[in-house]
Amino acid sequence: MGICGTAMGNVALLARTAGHEVLGADAGVYPPMSDVLAEAGITVHEGYDAARLAELAPDLVVIGNAMSRGNPEVEWLLESRALRFTSLPALLAETVLAGRKNLVICGTHGKTTTTSLTAFLLRENGRDPGFLIGGVPLDPPVGQHLGGAAEPFVIEGDEYDSAFFDKRSKFIHYAPHIAVLNNLEFDHADIFRDLEDVQRTFRHLSRIVPRNGFVLVNGDDTNLAALGDMDWTKIVRVGTGETNDVRITNFEEGPEGVAFTLTWGGREWGTVSWTTAGLFNARNAAMAATAAGLALDPSDPTGLSLAPLARFRGVRRRQEIKLQRDDLVVMEDFGHHPTAIAETLRSLRARYPAHRLVAAFEPRSNTARSRRLQDDFIQALRNADTVYVGAVSRADRMTAAERFDPAVVCSTLAAMSTAAHTADSNTGVLDRLLTELTVDNANGPMLVVFFTNGSFDGIIQKFVAQAEGKG
Repeated sequence: MGICGTAMGNVALLARTAGHEVLGADAGVYPPMSDVLAEAGITVHEGYDAARLAELAPDLVVIGNAMSRGNPEVEWLLESRALRFTSLPALLAETVLAGRKNLVICGTHGKTTTTSLTAFLLRENGRDPGFLIGGVPLDPPVGQHLGGAAEPFVIEGDEYDSAFFDKRSKFIHYAPHIAVLNNLEFDHADIFRDLEDVQRTFRHLSRIVPRNGFVLVNGDDTNLAALGDMDWTKIVRVGTGETNDVRITNFEEGPEGVAFTLTWGGREWGTVSWTTAGLFNARNAAMAATAAGLALDPSDPTGLSLAPLARFRGVRRRQEIKLQRDDLVVMEDFGHHPTAIAETLRSLRARYPAHRLVAAFEPRSNTARSRRLQDDFIQALRNADTVYVGAVSRADRMTAAERFDPAVVCSTLAAMSTAAHTADSNTGVLDRLLTELTVDNANGPMLVVFFTNGSFDGIIQKFVAQAEGKG
């Protein structure tokens, strides 16, 4: 149930590869996932129908965490108890992850990229790991793979809840041999009360790593440091600070790309030159390399070659270039948290120093829609020259006092000398952006980056189409 979601669809593909007959249903069935599932021989029904589910009578029903009470199939399952049902994380724990050495990639930011990097490095170093990635990677070329039975399994470890009937974080199910704690901040305001609540679930994760396993910690992150001692397992600290075991040094970013050096215990591991943006992605790479190295050979993890990183192409919707020409660059980015937006904008400033930097932000995630981090979003967006704030998604589900206020954000930014605009709809934002494209494109090159974890009501594609017509 919910098979067309990225995670659910990829798990359905894993189950099909393992030899199971797989059927699914979703409220919206559309490409690309619908095409991928059809090519794998998986039948997908549009909409939810209790009578149909009863007739199909599968051995097991997997309920995605987007499902809630009131869904007709959910209600029938609960009333009849005629079929076994489980959550996606529980299914993975009982099947794909059972008996494997699992590398669980966690953190508020960078999970998808770091999971992709870890799987990519293991493959490029001659192994056949299994992996499950919560996005659309370019490297590896697919988002899921069973891998060899004796090989490690790399999985994106989400702190979000498992299902409407299991409010534990997904990653608690994943039996980590190596747990990667990339960073920790308050997020998912619909699930967690505050920062301490998020720290609690990360602390629970660290407690289930075996004594022959490893916890990899961002040693520069004070919120992770507050988790306290983890004396029951081995800790490897990764970051820029001098107290880290694995250090990122000599970091440089400019128009040609990024270069940095990794050291382990003071000894040089290797130098990386690549086109992937930002110090935050250098951290992701350091975490991924450390995890992959320990999975290959815990006695000599630096035997892992870093050379493949130069070929890493990234993940879709992470600083993804949608249009590039001399006078205009258009990007799409999944950023929906102040820290991620700020880091991306700072990186783009270094990468495109001659460009006027325009940020368009859609307050769509449950955290971004609320007022909890509004001041932090203001500080993050100040890193742009001009800001456009879209309409708050599902605004009617929150009171005016609870929800993010685009007008206040824009007026505050304007008082800080950052031009900022909003509109009643995302179509209105598009109209204003197109006006800027017409007026300001004569004043030098411009970079427009759209930040959203959704579709932004299709305005990204429309803006690109209009811009291509003006090129």
